[in-house]
Amino acid sequence: MFSLTELRDAAAFVLNFVAPTPTIHWPLLDRATGLSLYVKHENHTRLGAFKIRGGLTFCRYLGRLPDTARGIVSATRGNHGQSLAHAASRFGMAATIIVPHGNSVEKNAAMRAWGAEVIEHGDDFQAAAEFAHSYAASEGAVMVPPFHPELVRGVASYGLELFDDIKGLDRVYVPVGMGSGICSLIAVRDALGLDTEIVGVVACGADAVRQSFLAGKVINTPVADTFADGVACRSPDPRVIEIITKGAADIVAVSDDQIADAMRLYFSCCHTLAEGAGAVPLAAAIAERDRNIGKKVALVLTGANIDRADFARILSGDER
Repeated sequence: MFSLTELRDAAAFVLNFVAPTPTIHWPLLDRATGLSLYVKHENHTRLGAFKIRGGLTFCRYLGRLPDTARGIVSATRGNHGQSLAHAASRFGMAATIIVPHGNSVEKNAAMRAWGAEVIEHGDDFQAAAEFAHSYAASEGAVMVPPFHPELVRGVASYGLELFDDIKGLDRVYVPVGMGSGICSLIAVRDALGLDTEIVGVVACGADAVRQSFLAGKVINTPVADTFADGVACRSPDPRVIEIITKGAADIVAVSDDQIADAMRLYFSCCHTLAEGAGAVPLAAAIAERDRNIGKKVALVLTGANIDRADFARILSGDER
């Protein structure tokens, strides 16, 4: 997908705005799980999520084009939108972000704080995305997709940090929403010539990507039912399915109960905040404990952006 030179060029650019995030081996987490786990803390970025990286490289790319005067438009459940709002503010662009009704109040507030106009439309991400396309056309703005090579190239900077920091990883678990996180990790692994297994993780109630991976073609689902909104995908991108079919060892699904348990475990063992999508790798590593015993395993904690009231309910034992 990318040469190592292309990936390191993007990483050098991202480094101007985003400090490297730590990868931490937590003894208490190992003790609780019986595994050897290394947590890549993308929840420590200024936006609380890995997406900040891709928005920067994408807006740099757009800044070289002649048709960005009317601004950018995109759809999101939150972290992608925050990334674009932040990057647009850096590059002097107007940003309009479409979110579904009932989206995270605090994510919406964060996008507005970075200068974006936030419009609510539809009941889920797919409905918001379809409206975003028509809205961008009517406004003469640039529609930013959830998956694009320049987004992947920027996000890949976290993969370079991970593999540069921790040598000899047997397996990495990474959440899969619209695909930039896992595809960037595959790109880095391949560019470095490593044999580390990459396992994508989805929610049982939003398993379109897993179904597509198993079928070797895009499978759409009518709904994406999970509180982990960052992995609530029901219409995968064909390019993503092609990349993960070739480059991922597996795509596994975990339940909302397992995700909530992982969120609580992160808090109690590491005193760290994980949103639902950020916790799915830990949930999957525990679910596949037998295959991970004696292995060196990394978990990509992609984000910490969950509303306070929702997190309070999860900590109290009620994931819904």
